[in-house]
Amino acid sequence: MSFFKEFTKGLWNELPPFRLLLGLCPVLAITKNANNGLGMGLAVLFVLVLSNMIVSLVRDIIPKKVRIACFIIIAATLVVAVELLMQAYAYPLYQQLGIFVPLIVVNCIILGRAEAFAAKNPVYLSIADGLGMGIGFTLSLTFLGSVREILGAGSIFGYSLFGESFEPFHIMVEAPGAFICLGVILGFMNYLSKVQNRRRGLDKKNVGSACSVCGGCTACSRGNASA
Repeated sequence: MSFFKEFTKGLWNELPPFRLLLGLCPVLAITKNANNGLGMGLAVLFVLVLSNMIVSLVRDIIPKKVRIACFIIIAATLVVAVELLMQAYAYPLYQQLGIFVPLIVVNCIILGRAEAFAAKNPVYLSIADGLGMGIGFTLSLTFLGSVREILGAGSIFGYSLFGESFEPFHIMVEAPGAFICLGVILGFMNYLSKVQNRRRGLDKKNVGSACSVCGGCTACSRGNASA
């Protein structure tokens, strides 16, 4: 259950760009289309999972005074590997992502998970944390890139959706479009959080009223004992 919990938290409760507001620089800069979002997300996923695993393996060896420098060296090594792989097998995508591929080294998600989680937990939980956060980040970038590409170009992953008669909103593939889409998504996420909190509050009130009415029946006593 711990592995599952650490894996799933990054998919919704701690979704990096939309819940924790981490790694927003690539989120805003390279999500002009779905391909860019997916490519950057997979690169971050690769670095995040392996850096979490390596940091967790060597956490008892690294002196605390130099831990941040060591984390950066580990991340930089993995980013170089990602760059070489992209240059060999996905060079057009590498050209589109540009400087943001090397900047994965200082992405706050990478260093944040290494410092806050991997350096304090065993390997299998660190891998689960990296997978969950990385997949959540990848899905977020792909979703944002898809929305901007659909509205701004009338296509998704390069495939036309609406034909020649469609008039795209060109602002959506420009810098202002990234902020507009991100703001709308953040507002929607906050709205969902409020709805969930209201439901939890109503559930608590219903439980309290039921217990006050029944006067401590057998079912309630069992529930209190199990809690």
